[in-house]
Amino acid sequence: MTPAPADPFAAPEGVRLQKVLANAGVASRRVIEQYIVEGRIRVNGSVVTELGRRIDPEKDLVDVDGTAVQLDTGKRYVMLNKPTGVVSSMKDEKGRPDLRRFTKDYEERLYNVGRLDAETSGLLILTNDGDLAHVLAHPSFGVTKVYIAKVEGVVTAQTIAKLTRGIELEDGPIAADKARLLDSSASSSLVELTLHSGRNRIVRRMLAAVGHPVTELVRRQFGPLHLGTLPAGKSRELTKIELGALLTLSRQESPEDDASNASADDRGDAQENE
Repeated sequence: MTPAPADPFAAPEGVRLQKVLANAGVASRRVIEQYIVEGRIRVNGSVVTELGRRIDPEKDLVDVDGTAVQLDTGKRYVMLNKPTGVVSSMKDEKGRPDLRRFTKDYEERLYNVGRLDAETSGLLILTNDGDLAHVLAHPSFGVTKVYIAKVEGVVTAQTIAKLTRGIELEDGPIAADKARLLDSSASSSLVELTLHSGRNRIVRRMLAAVGHPVTELVRRQFGPLHLGTLPAGKSRELTKIELGALLTLSRQESPEDDASNASADDRGDAQENE
């Protein structure tokens, strides 16, 4: 049976790419048209060359110069410098200070990506983007985090090497992606650790295992995001550059096609609690 011919008077499907990107704040429609001519825009991985291209903002993935663009203007992304004494929960069953104080002024219902224990401060992402939260929190995607720990005792070069070679903990072996000594005194040291593991309190347990218990711990970096000069207890929305880097990272395929195939070492809790 021959299909019925398309209705020439029917409204075309989708929305013009120029309009969608202009609404997302990328640039003006005229500038975006120039980007298209220059081959700088891709939709679902393919370069767009026609100015009349229409897309579905709810389904299609767009990037400009290789950086992902969020087309859904209802998504919110917030960086928080979580202070010590606050639990990484929207409602703590024990009545301890929680994250609601930092999200109450936002119209959207935000949630934390991963966790930091109550006595750890530093960078925490709050968002209503569930897909991005899953990618960033699950260790099978290999998103790195950078911590600075103040520890007891003088850390030696041999200890730093041991942290990167790997040590044995009660729940299996673990190695830092990177480790370096930042400073030391007669009684304490500052150590920077880079990890992608999501195991419970892993930073504290690693340093205790090499004889240097943590006295203070702060997360300075999460993937491409840096805490910078954001004071403890303060939050801010991500810049367009930060958001683009984060979305680009989240859209990369996981090393494990099925997150359930992640190794037992990393699978313990997809939301880390350092």
